[in-house]
Amino acid sequence: MSEINNNDETPLYIKVHEDDNVAIVVNNNGLAKGARFPCGLQLLEHVPQGHKVALRDIPAGGDIVRYGEIIGHALRAIARGCWIDESLVSLPAAPELHRLPLANKVPAALPALEGYSFDGYRNADGSVGTRNLLGITTSVHCVAGVVDYAVKIIERDLLPRYPQVDGVVALNHLYGCGVAINAPAAAVPIRTLHNLALNPNFGGEVMIVGLGCEKLQPERLLQGTPDVQAISLDEQRIVRLQDEKHVGFKSMIDDILREAERHLQRLNARRRQRCPASELVVGMQCGGSDAFSGVTANPAVGYAADLLVRCGATVMFSEVTEVRDAVHLLTPRVADEQVGKRLLEEMAWYDAYLEAGQSDRSANPSPGNKKGGLANVVEKALGSIAKSGSSAIVEVLSPGQRPSKRGLIFAATPASDFVCGTQQLASGMTLQVFTTGRGTPYGLAAVPVIKMATRNALAERWYDLMDINAGTIASGEATIEQVGWQLFELMLDIASGRKQTWSDQWGLHNALAVFNPAPVT
Repeated sequence: MSEINNNDETPLYIKVHEDDNVAIVVNNNGLAKGARFPCGLQLLEHVPQGHKVALRDIPAGGDIVRYGEIIGHALRAIARGCWIDESLVSLPAAPELHRLPLANKVPAALPALEGYSFDGYRNADGSVGTRNLLGITTSVHCVAGVVDYAVKIIERDLLPRYPQVDGVVALNHLYGCGVAINAPAAAVPIRTLHNLALNPNFGGEVMIVGLGCEKLQPERLLQGTPDVQAISLDEQRIVRLQDEKHVGFKSMIDDILREAERHLQRLNARRRQRCPASELVVGMQCGGSDAFSGVTANPAVGYAADLLVRCGATVMFSEVTEVRDAVHLLTPRVADEQVGKRLLEEMAWYDAYLEAGQSDRSANPSPGNKKGGLANVVEKALGSIAKSGSSAIVEVLSPGQRPSKRGLIFAATPASDFVCGTQQLASGMTLQVFTTGRGTPYGLAAVPVIKMATRNALAERWYDLMDINAGTIASGEATIEQVGWQLFELMLDIASGRKQTWSDQWGLHNALAVFNPAPVT
């Protein structure tokens, strides 16, 4: 980085890599034509905050370089000091998967970090939750309204009697019927729903409400497969709304309440206990990204990810389309060639998925991302992978799979905030860190979501929605390492229940969005 100080009146930019021929404008309101940087560079036109300015003349067809990587080619000649918006940048070809090196630069293990802990809930299967929740699994969307009604009664009438239980979460979704249940790709949503019920924050207390006529029968939802742990559950403990014993709506609700109370009694006996930080499973995600994401928040998250890995914890990063164009920087980091091949398999699977839908990677980024200075998905991906830190990637998961190892893991998911969050939940995350430059009130009911702002202006304007501010890195008030440590310590506090995220304080929780690549009939 260069040209950083605390004076907002001084024109400032951030240049990430010595080979870059562009930089992003730091100043809150952008800079007007004629503004001159301390290095002598003068703007030839207005450049908004976060957008790119040419540091030298770029000929038509010339490389546009940021992060030391080519993010595109100039569609016309661009003079030094001009604004480079997305309309001037062509999208380069994605890295060819079959040409990528695997495990040729595996990072050495970082020094172990000992003595860090949090207060969590130990489960019989060895996992540790950060919350003590009753999760109600649904086998089909048809029952969602009934379950939501029952949840309101549980919250009003039952939870006050069970003060050690943090809450109740309805695992509603749009799957279960009207779908090609035996299609190969149906393995993704079925595995996801199965593993959502096993999230450590639900304490092993699996409760299922079904309709009765749906394609995804509760028994099938409970079945194990080679990569899915079977769930043992007494048939009599599945609540089916179509059962003849239910006479009227109240009968259905009473049955759900009786089943819920059995689980609440056991959950209420649980207490937090001191657990090493190695028991954490943290998901990393970004949404509403901007050009600052890759230089402030995501690198700070990556630093915290390294701290977690040093503690022996599990860290997941995801979002295939926001990794695909930077995958050539990740394949050398995989722990071995087998992990590398799995990473390439997930990239290729998603390439085929997009092609089948007559779409491609140019559908990402969003209008808001572009307004925040991101020209295309290549630039976005290069900033996104900063969340992964510098550790070796030890495992790659298909959507909704649970990890078998600890350390840094790539959990393949779509980039959609809601789908990614749901899939990471199914993969067992118990805490999530979410970076944003444009801002989002996103939250999840099942796990705490720590939201990190990429810039000061957002943190100040959304002071009661952003939990931590990485904008201080751009303004020179803090380093990536300092913000990374701040995040690490906040994660331990929130995992322990000592602090609460803003989304939890306000009760801002998004609905689940299960990834279903299979046909809908």
